[in-house]
Amino acid sequence: MSESPQPNITPQSDFDTHGETFERLVRQKAFLQQVLDINPNFIFAKNRDGRFTLVNQAVAEVYGTTIDQLIGKTDADFNPNEEEVAFFRLMDLEVMNSLQEIVIPEERITDAKGRVRWLQTVKRPIIGPQGVADQVLGVATDITERKRLEEQLRRSQRMEALGFLAGGIAHDFNNLLTVIFGNVDMALPRVQAQPAPDARLLSCLEMILSSARRAESLTRQLLTFSRKRALHPIVLDLNEVLRDLRDLLHRMIGEPISLDMSIHEEPLLIQSDPSQIEQVFMNLVVNARDAMPMGGILRIRTVRCDLDQAYVAAHPGAQTGPHAFVVVSDTGSGIPPQILDRIFDPFFTTKPTGQGTGLGLATVFGIVKQAGGHVTVESEVDRGTDFRIYFPIAEGMKQDRYPASLPTGELSGSETVLVCENQVDVLCLAREILHAHGYEVLSATSAADALRASESFAGPIDLFLTDVALPEMNGKVLAEKLRMFRPAMRVLFMSGQATNASESGTASATEMMLAKPFNAARLLAQVRTALDS
Repeated sequence: MSESPQPNITPQSDFDTHGETFERLVRQKAFLQQVLDINPNFIFAKNRDGRFTLVNQAVAEVYGTTIDQLIGKTDADFNPNEEEVAFFRLMDLEVMNSLQEIVIPEERITDAKGRVRWLQTVKRPIIGPQGVADQVLGVATDITERKRLEEQLRRSQRMEALGFLAGGIAHDFNNLLTVIFGNVDMALPRVQAQPAPDARLLSCLEMILSSARRAESLTRQLLTFSRKRALHPIVLDLNEVLRDLRDLLHRMIGEPISLDMSIHEEPLLIQSDPSQIEQVFMNLVVNARDAMPMGGILRIRTVRCDLDQAYVAAHPGAQTGPHAFVVVSDTGSGIPPQILDRIFDPFFTTKPTGQGTGLGLATVFGIVKQAGGHVTVESEVDRGTDFRIYFPIAEGMKQDRYPASLPTGELSGSETVLVCENQVDVLCLAREILHAHGYEVLSATSAADALRASESFAGPIDLFLTDVALPEMNGKVLAEKLRMFRPAMRVLFMSGQATNASESGTASATEMMLAKPFNAARLLAQVRTALDS
């Protein structure tokens, strides 16, 4: 009996088995690549030659290429910064040679667009079966935004510290200037009244007065930067201020530069001192003019905008809500990136010696901050600069008129004035000026002296003239103590740095502020106004 035919069964070949394995590996690799690509961190592996053996999509994007084009290439093929590439190479070899994981808190990388990005990187050796690391695995987190916010915070803290220092120096300097102004004001008329005035002496006094005025201007800018300058804030239309300044700004920039102003059609009401808002634009225009010596275009644009939480989170110091937004742009030389963070620092200037005080942009910064706003700057070398300013809108408020000027008529009087000033030179000056114009003057160098003088004087005291920053007691507190016994007494505060009446505690309508430095005319005018109010 013959055997029945057997089915032709061929064992599965090695090729088929390997084919399925290969397909499975391909699928696994594709899956793992998707896992890597969905991660926003930079994930990569390199061999000892510095060539990429593994990258995810984030690495490819930062270098402006594809994953396939990166594999087998090095950082040097895509990063033009040789120092960065050398640092990456050094760290990679250190990890592989030491067989130790390292954490790099901050390292910089230049991306495909030439921008600097900051990374926090962990690098770990990939150890083979022989205990030798032939590759390094890295995971890097982009911390550029965090670095930017940290730098903004540090800059804000630095500016606050500088402002505090500047305000203290300006306060003391204003006391000195008050004495200089007052004594020159008294000496000059006496020399001029002589039958044969000494021309040399007259010239010296006029030079002293001129220098003191320049010093006063510098001190005023310091106080503005430190946000401690005495102000007269009103509700004003920002657009109206710019329209009124148009002709002046034209004259300031000269013929080679064209002025393009685009003003919002509706009023933009803000609350600030009008003279300071004018100062902001004059300083920015001068800055733009100096950046365009061969001519160019200066653009000023105003619009209304609303700042949201996202913007405020990215710009420390900003506040949410409606704002008047102003952009002052020029087509000038621009600001190098390495000094962009310093342009608002007081006394920092790129101008030649004698051509700038370094207080122009610091003054802008102080005025904007004092008005509750904030300012940013964007610049590109040889392409120009944009200053972007945001002032909070004065919601629900009516536009004010400009403050009334001081009286110019008869400034003498016969009332009794109690003067309290711990700076003896300023006290003597005020006493002499008031006494020479008919006032009876009581003087005190401390709060305790003022209280004793009030208690021992039997007659009425019509006006209490006091410095705000007395060593042992705030001027406001002292005034309240005196008014407990003399409720009809008027009060006039003196200060070299108070920002406004309310900050100094002078909320009452009968209490006013005399900013230092002052001359005889301003002192007499403010005294007369306080007494007649």
